[in-house]
Amino acid sequence: MNLEEYFQRIGFHGPHDKVDLASLTLIHKLHVMTIPFENLSMHCGERVTMDLEDIFNKLVRSSRGGWCLESNYLFGWVLREMGFKVTMLSSKVFNSVLNDFAPGEDHLIYLVEIDGKVYLADVSFGVSSQIWEPLELISGKDQLQGAGLFRLLNKGEIWILEKTCRKPVVVNPEFSSSSLVNKVQTFQIYCFTLEPRGVEHFKERSHFLQISPTSLFTNKSICCQQTPTGFKVLVGLIYSVVTYKPEEGVDILDMRYITEDELDEVLKEQLNVRLQKKLTPSNKKTCYKL
Repeated sequence: MNLEEYFQRIGFHGPHDKVDLASLTLIHKLHVMTIPFENLSMHCGERVTMDLEDIFNKLVRSSRGGWCLESNYLFGWVLREMGFKVTMLSSKVFNSVLNDFAPGEDHLIYLVEIDGKVYLADVSFGVSSQIWEPLELISGKDQLQGAGLFRLLNKGEIWILEKTCRKPVVVNPEFSSSSLVNKVQTFQIYCFTLEPRGVEHFKERSHFLQISPTSLFTNKSICCQQTPTGFKVLVGLIYSVVTYKPEEGVDILDMRYITEDELDEVLKEQLNVRLQKKLTPSNKKTCYKL
């Protein structure tokens, strides 16, 4: 593993040892725009590991993306190699069916300290809840990004990430009532404490999420690539191109079904993913919003 290969992968051409907010922000955004959020391995009969060299080979050398336990884990390694002061944290994702945060600490995130200020870094959540740039850890501060208005709220020992989004406009009437379309204007994404975690904390959860019949990741095959104007995502056989229109206060959702014969082309040409094994697409009924 080496930084140069990673920087070539994301298209970063700046200095490797500049530990400042501008460098963090640029690398964060380049990672998000280059490496997809995806869980396709488990729908190709492959096991996802938390071995950093395996993750590097997959995400950097093999035209693949990963979920947070891969992509964020890799990002943390990059930041440490560059000299950033980084703390790994765990978080609980909000479940709209439960109307509460899930019991498991499934999502890996980071805090990065620069010049006495602290920032939340998360390059692997996907769809419209993906932050493109780090968020300053200040309670109640509105932080506008491409996807909408993000804010962090401090509730004692708990921090909550929430988002206020724009109105969704669905192009294809067939999908106007799709469960994938989020119609809640302000919603919670996840919560976390500031208790530091190590990678061992996530290994049991990684195994559980790959085998549990209740896991989002066993029920849906997901591949999402952020773009400068929004994102593209394949959920099962539903392919969506989402375009942010902040000047109009809307997000345009162009959704359609593809055939299994189109899978490889969509993955390669639209989502920059090349699979070595056959994908069995899945879109079983479970809560997931674009």
